[in-house]
Amino acid sequence: MDHHGPKEGDSVGTAAAGDAGRGPAAASSSGGVVVQVREKKGALRAAIPYMPFPVAVICLFLNTFVPGLGTFVSAFTVLCGARTDLPDRHICCVFWLNIAAALIQILTAIVMVGWIMSIFWGMDMVILASKYYNNFFSLLLMFS
Repeated sequence: MDHHGPKEGDSVGTAAAGDAGRGPAAASSSGGVVVQVREKKGALRAAIPYMPFPVAVICLFLNTFVPGLGTFVSAFTVLCGARTDLPDRHICCVFWLNIAAALIQILTAIVMVGWIMSIFWGMDMVILASKYYNNFFSLLLMFS
């Protein structure tokens, strides 16, 4: 009788057969492979500035009730030194990218797309502000 695989009750054989195709990293029972996923942002999304948390909340509020207004205000924070995910671009270019995003939100608000985009944009501003300033405050606590 020719046996090509593990028996049904053979747990060691099943584990060994399952791990054979995954390589040495998956062979240990407690170890595993760590996969890191990074979101690739487009130019408009990467141009969203890291603002102080209260300013980001105000921009979210403005974007919720007047589509594009919070995005328009956030463009001026770039001119005031707010950091973005586009460090290799000139400040004026990032400013105009934010103005373009605000105009897109305003012009497409008629069909609700711009309004929804504007709210999500404001939520991204708050998320970025909370990430950036949580790291900032933890650094302050380390050095105090």
